[in-house]
Amino acid sequence: MSGIVGIINLDGAPVDRDLLWRMTDFLSFRGPDAKEIWIDGNVGFGHTMLHTTFEAETENQPLTLDGKAWLTADARIDGRADLIHELESKGGSDLKSANDAELILHAYHAWGEDCVKHLIGDFAFAIWVGRERRLFCARDHFGVKPFYYAQVANCLIFSNTLNCVRMHPAVSDELNDLAIGDFLLFGFNQETSTTSFADIQRLPPAHSLSWSTELACLNRYWILPVSDQLRYKRPSEYIDHFRALLHESVGDRLRTGLVAVSMSGGLDSTTIAATANQLLTKKSKPFDLRAFTIVYDQLLPDQERHYSGLVAEKLGIPIHYRPADSYSIFDRIDQPDLLYSEPSDFPLPALVFDYLNQVAGHSRVLLCGEGGDPLMLCSWLDFTKTLKAFRLEPILRYAAWHIWTYAQLPRLGCLAALRNRLGKKSWNYSNPVWINELFAKRLDLTTRLEQINKVPAAVHPTRPEAYNNFLRASWLDCFERGDPGVTSIPVEIRYPFFDIRLVNYMLAIPSIPWCVHKELLRIAMRGVLPESVRRRPKTPLAGNQLQALLRAYPKYIDGFEPAAGLDKYVNKDAILRISGEQDFSQQELNLRIICLNYWLHSLKSVTNLIPEEECYEATG
Repeated sequence: MSGIVGIINLDGAPVDRDLLWRMTDFLSFRGPDAKEIWIDGNVGFGHTMLHTTFEAETENQPLTLDGKAWLTADARIDGRADLIHELESKGGSDLKSANDAELILHAYHAWGEDCVKHLIGDFAFAIWVGRERRLFCARDHFGVKPFYYAQVANCLIFSNTLNCVRMHPAVSDELNDLAIGDFLLFGFNQETSTTSFADIQRLPPAHSLSWSTELACLNRYWILPVSDQLRYKRPSEYIDHFRALLHESVGDRLRTGLVAVSMSGGLDSTTIAATANQLLTKKSKPFDLRAFTIVYDQLLPDQERHYSGLVAEKLGIPIHYRPADSYSIFDRIDQPDLLYSEPSDFPLPALVFDYLNQVAGHSRVLLCGEGGDPLMLCSWLDFTKTLKAFRLEPILRYAAWHIWTYAQLPRLGCLAALRNRLGKKSWNYSNPVWINELFAKRLDLTTRLEQINKVPAAVHPTRPEAYNNFLRASWLDCFERGDPGVTSIPVEIRYPFFDIRLVNYMLAIPSIPWCVHKELLRIAMRGVLPESVRRRPKTPLAGNQLQALLRAYPKYIDGFEPAAGLDKYVNKDAILRISGEQDFSQQELNLRIICLNYWLHSLKSVTNLIPEEECYEATG
């Protein structure tokens, strides 16, 4: 995890060294280990370093291998051995000890802009080739690492931190009304290429950006594949292949001796913790793996403390709990560290901040089990496809396993299938009555709502829901909300289930029986996890967290002061009525008004955050 920033003056004017230093210094929270800039006339890169892998100890950025191409990157490159083998076949040598930034540059020298087709992992980077006067930028396949850019006036500015881009004086604070409308309708921006600010764009996942002679070109370099179904003769082959890929995925995300894992009592996160423990134990290097868990002891009938404790005891690792009962809605929201860079409908930023601060006291790396659900999602369509092919054996075997495990007949999602056939999803976004009518009419938000609520086209022949789930814009909101650019805490969250090798495999194997109730995961964890956890059914949080908080703290609207500009988006008369709303689903919807209002109150020029009079010893 590093901070990256760049400025290209399109009119050829020299980069303002003091401005670049201020913008780089602003990123110090992302990388306290080193800070440096590089300037070549009208081009300047800045970088702040946080060492999160063994190889990163040798890393210095901005980086060049030949004095011609310069790189600034926030990257962790996976599958290093395979990549090094490919590079050696292209003439590379002595690359085994190369750090990830060096591997990216070697890949660029070997394949040019096609280098992204040879890279896997989580990355956001920019390369400037001086001789060609060309900028090349890229973001990883699923968009785990953020990348923002703005082409305004005579400048192209980029960073992996939104507020850093806002610091440039050419970038205005004008809002992107469609993004605000999306937030009010859906809770997040549905467009993967825009932000809440009109001047600032977001590089979508699996995209690269090329710029030369004032022409910017956006390219998609990867599409989630739809492969032919993979079939093995023996069931054990599916399990062995899955274990091998899971070990690769988790292993590539370790590469450090101090590791934290976000571990509830569910199957996904405990699988990540158990796999990490297995891999670290096999190594000769010392390590310290610890689990961190958010629990409710009073507000909700929560069992996560019990089940996560069982796993920690079996694995022999320490576990740290963060009780959430005492946190109220919008707790400490006036503190600058808790303010999101874009509107967010999550009203407990203090809980996340304290949790990540607790993690940061131990490790800079936090493994997370997000992604396990879409990876193992099995729908009714999978069942019907199997029946049409007259393959009854896997269905009967699955039914026997389910009866043995749960003492009941399996349910294969008949109601969900009926909803899909009727063109309905199990969830639908609704149109809030409090949205400003003129605003809604100008952006045609009614049509926007209808478009988003449509059932997506079935691209994958057997697992369309799982396939489409991986492409949802909500994942960007999830990744970026936990990114240090938002939290200001130097903890890099890593998601082993969002490994393209693992995702490609799971979309290629028969979903029945392997994905039904995550059977493949349960079998792979036999003897590794406690049986009560391994056989535990999918268990959401007992009770609605937000509803419980609304009951406990019913006066969340007290002291509500409409921010300047709120009436552009929200009907003022409706604001006065939301505190008396009794319907909890409507209350959750109404909270977006309060969330947007807090964000609008906090909105100010980021350029004021760094003192102008600071002096720096600049190099480059």
